[in-house]
Amino acid sequence: MCLGLVCELVELRPDGTAIVRHEGRSAGVSMLTLGDPVAPGDWLLVHSGFALARVTLADALQARAVRETETEATP
Repeated sequence: MCLGLVCELVELRPDGTAIVRHEGRSAGVSMLTLGDPVAPGDWLLVHSGFALARVTLADALQARAVRETETEATP
């Protein structure tokens, strides 16, 4: 199963893409599927190279905590 990642928006580009950061790595994503206005510093749910939703900082931190718990439990 594939899961979306919660990423920090670093840069919006004029071509409809953005640079996001997740766990110290940067990646380009399409903003085509996101209708919400966003700005650098916002947190996004990203799946398969597409930004799907803007999330709050509290939601981003909670998602990270869940991921860390899952990673620790995996043998």
